[in-house]
Amino acid sequence: MILLAVFGLFALHTAQIWSYALVFRLLDEFPTFEAALYFSTVSFSTLGYGDLTLGPAWRLLGAIEGINGLVLIAWSTAFLLTVTQRLRVLEHDWLEREDD
Repeated sequence: MILLAVFGLFALHTAQIWSYALVFRLLDEFPTFEAALYFSTVSFSTLGYGDLTLGPAWRLLGAIEGINGLVLIAWSTAFLLTVTQRLRVLEHDWLEREDD
């Protein structure tokens, strides 16, 4: 169950990163989709290497992606911890029923 939650969150973050990359490519900010995907991944994870940058017209969009990624990764961590905690409670209840 925990692996399902982890892979689900990973898939959602991947879709978000690819969506931003598609927007950057459609705005013609990068010559290839690979470059747009690389920039999007680095921005979403808030690493921000700076080897690829957006033009002045779309710089704010890159910053928004960074903030969005930070919030969503933090939310995903909290969600995963909640799922883990609830599964432990269910397991504990299940084990107590077996003892009866």
